[in-house]
Amino acid sequence: MTVRKEKKSRKYRGYRTHGWGTKGQHRDKGAQGSRQIGMHKEKWSWLVKYGEGWYGKHGFVNPTTRVYNAITMRKLQELIERGEIKIKDENGKKIVDLTEYGYDKLIGSTGLKIPLVIKVDKASKKAIEKVKELGGQIILTTSE
Repeated sequence: MTVRKEKKSRKYRGYRTHGWGTKGQHRDKGAQGSRQIGMHKEKWSWLVKYGEGWYGKHGFVNPTTRVYNAITMRKLQELIERGEIKIKDENGKKIVDLTEYGYDKLIGSTGLKIPLVIKVDKASKKAIEKVKELGGQIILTTSE
């Protein structure tokens, strides 16, 4: 194999920039674009393979908002009648612990027919009043 003496790279050998100037030196990546540039063009195959959810709005979750798993008094009565929520008898009182069933809050003002002692994290004012009218009691397991 012979060396081509008239090749440009031979001409500029020993001269660092090879005619491309002192700043970029024709080796820099330059402005090839950032995260989103080319995602609908030359980077599309990467996007299909790894970029699920790249485009579009993705929402915002307010960190101060707490969603309660609440149950109404009517729904509680239905679940008791169906046998999905069991009533425990302790010292002649009928006790239902809603925290065992994953409920955080008792709401509503109608629907309950029997006096119960209900253990729950939170309850609405109307629910507390209605249970007291029936002769029952609500025990709040957490204090606000």
